[in-house]
Formats: sequence, structure tokens, C-alpha cells
Amino acid sequence: MRTPFLAPTLALAVFLLPVLPATAQEGPIRDTILRQIEAFRADDFARAFTYASPTIKRLFGTPENFGAMVRNGYPMVHRPAQVEMGELREIAGNLWQRVRIVDQAGRAWALDYMMVETPEGWQINAVQILPAPDVGV
Repeated sequence: MRTPFLAPTLALAVFLLPVLPATAQEGPIRDTILRQIEAFRADDFARAFTYASPTIKRLFGTPENFGAMVRNGYPMVHRPAQVEMGELREIAGNLWQRVRIVDQAGRAWALDYMMVETPEGWQINAVQILPAPDVGV
């Protein structure tokens, strides 16, 4: 005898499968980002560099070069006043963690962190500053 609920249950399970891998990685991914930001706050660029992917490490070469890039290009990440984790999404096979940062001047920023899993754990492969949302008057 067949149960009429098998097909909807199976369909729901298949629908949820793509969501499970990203959801299962939320904690480790968020920890990686928060640890890197903590290292930036302490001006510990050598430690912050350990959370960068091999691609980023090759691109910048040294923790000092990496630190200069962050200080100049991402000052809100170097010295955030507040950090909030948003949604973890899978886009074109890559995991992107949304992060909301409030800088020292009180301005809010939205950033997307592209994450890659390596033998050393989750590492940051890119950071994009997202356009500011329109503000109504």
C-alpha cells in the first residue's frame, strides 16, 4: 500500500537538499570572519592573513601588504564599531556570507564574503562592498 504523503515528503526533501550544505557551514564560516575581524582590531595582520585563502595569500604575498590593503580599501573592516552576520547564500557554487558592519563614524556597510573550504578550514577568498541601499527622505 502506498502512502499519499510520500511524494510530497520526497519533494520537500529534494527541495531542501541544496540548502543543507550552506546551513551546516554557517558556524565555522562566521567564526572565520569574526576571528579575522578580531585580528584586524588588534592590528595583528599576520593572524588576519591566516584566514585568507591561498589565492589571496598569493595575491598579496605578505601580511604587511594584506594589512595595508585592508587599512586603505576596507577601513570599516579594519576598525568596525559593530559587526552583524546576515544570510549565508550559495551563488553559482560559491558560498557568500553577508555581513553588516557599522564603522567608527556610525555608517552602515553591507559586505559579501566569499568563502572557500581548504585543508586549514574555511578561508576568505574575496570581500565585496555592496552598494548602499537608497535612503528615503
